[in-house]
Amino acid sequence: QVQLVESGGGLVHSGGSLRLSCAASGRIISINVMAWYRQAPGKQRELVARIPSGGSANYADSVKGRFTISRDSAKNTVYLQINNLEPEDTGVYYCNLKGTYTDALYRRPYDSWGQGTQVTVSS
Repeated sequence: QVQLVESGGGLVHSGGSLRLSCAASGRIISINVMAWYRQAPGKQRELVARIPSGGSANYADSVKGRFTISRDSAKNTVYLQINNLEPEDTGVYYCNLKGTYTDALYRRPYDSWGQGTQVTVSS
């Protein structure tokens, strides 16, 4: 299996910035898609940013121009740079990675989620 560990959340004022990190570990063969989701209180989880391997990033309309997703393939880590934070950005942020791993015998697909990191924006 592939494990994800997130970090970087916190409490910030409106207009502030944060950088979230998500580090993957395990017998990873490939990471095909990296994505960040968020879940605001009382709302469903929503996709905010996604970047496929070798492709371009895409973003939810509400975060375009403020959020930037990036990856460090050598470290199996995905980042989410969040600028000009708004109170509406408050929520738990989850990373999600899809790809293949090996259990020493076979290649298998994985679809792994991080534990979530809380982002709170005060007005």
